[in-house]
Amino acid sequence: MPSIDLKTPIPGPRSKLLAERRAHAVPRGVSQLTPVFVSRSEGAVIEDVDGNRFLDFAGGIGCLNAGHSNPGVVAALHAQADRFLHTCFMVTPYESYVRLAEKLNALAPGNSPKKTLLLNSGAEAVENAIKIARAYTRRPAVICFEDAFHGRTLLTLSLTSKTHPYKAGFEPFASDIYRIPFGQPAARLADTFHRVVAAESVAALIVEPVQGEGGFIVPPLGWLTAIAGICREHGILFIADEVQTGFARTGKMFAIEHEDLEPDLMVTAKSLGGGLPLAAVTGRAAIMDHTGPGALGGTFGGNPMACEAALAAIEAIQRGRLCERAVQLGEQFHQRAIAWQQRFPAIREVRGLGAMRAFELSDASSTKALAQYCYEHGLILVTAGTYSNVIRILMPLIVTGDQMKEALDVMEAGLTALAAKRETVGVA
Repeated sequence: MPSIDLKTPIPGPRSKLLAERRAHAVPRGVSQLTPVFVSRSEGAVIEDVDGNRFLDFAGGIGCLNAGHSNPGVVAALHAQADRFLHTCFMVTPYESYVRLAEKLNALAPGNSPKKTLLLNSGAEAVENAIKIARAYTRRPAVICFEDAFHGRTLLTLSLTSKTHPYKAGFEPFASDIYRIPFGQPAARLADTFHRVVAAESVAALIVEPVQGEGGFIVPPLGWLTAIAGICREHGILFIADEVQTGFARTGKMFAIEHEDLEPDLMVTAKSLGGGLPLAAVTGRAAIMDHTGPGALGGTFGGNPMACEAALAAIEAIQRGRLCERAVQLGEQFHQRAIAWQQRFPAIREVRGLGAMRAFELSDASSTKALAQYCYEHGLILVTAGTYSNVIRILMPLIVTGDQMKEALDVMEAGLTALAAKRETVGVA
């Protein structure tokens, strides 16, 4: 598929018609960041129903590290579709679930024996990780972090930090959830045991090794190790939420590996499924085996189509050496973004790890305007941050060098246009 080549007005007539139908059929609570209605996609490019082509730097919000319509994933799905679509693993199991569990057990950091539970979404996996931790420790409390995002179900929304648009109006939330600052000295956690909740009441601490929706915030090196050490000291399970950071995004298969840590439980989703809904909880075998039969599961968890897609996606990530590619792409972005920061005062900070990169702008309106400019010039971006003032990149890691340069050129043109507008209206 060719790269971006906008030849018709955006949105086109077919997209406009679908937008009208969507407005009548879908609740407004389901947001729509662009008016693009997809017709087909390949690699790092999306084509809409009007024939417009876009570079996709949202990647289904981080679900397509191995690329749109990855050939191995597509072939695996066709082959599985000819065999069977669903049986429910808890009733009549199948090999692909077992193979995927074995694969994730082998990939998970650390040398302890592991076991894996397969589920449908990141939020569902987080819920089950908390269930398992509470059952294993026989403790009620959970510690999470400011600016964290763990999902939109009741328990995961209780763990999520951002109020608007996620939490406001959905109160009351689950109890025994305690939030502390992210990336601050580990002594803050120890202090929490004196001021907020007793250590012996805490079942688990859950943390994103790099915060995703919070704005791609990377903690100081060594901080995760210190936090994990305090957890071990008090018998608190350390849960790594690798939903967005996992599968090569940060330059390692899992971001927790940057500190050579072995979490007690690890949650994965998004790019695990290669584009299909799939999530997992992988953890120490003794912890995962603590509950009895029937305590864990779900009708569609580890669906055979999703399992085959995941096995093919992981193979593509490993065979394509996408961890190395993520480092290269991240450096390409970082060099340009640091130069932009010198030119454009609106850029407050450039940050990230591997290909999980972002820059923070001075305000949300500028961020929204830049994302809009990029969309209008063929580049799909998504924003992030507690204050909605962060531009992040989540492109498929198979993006070519030319496509990456093209995307960065569009961002730079957008920043230039934004700076000119700010000068016109007299904004510093």
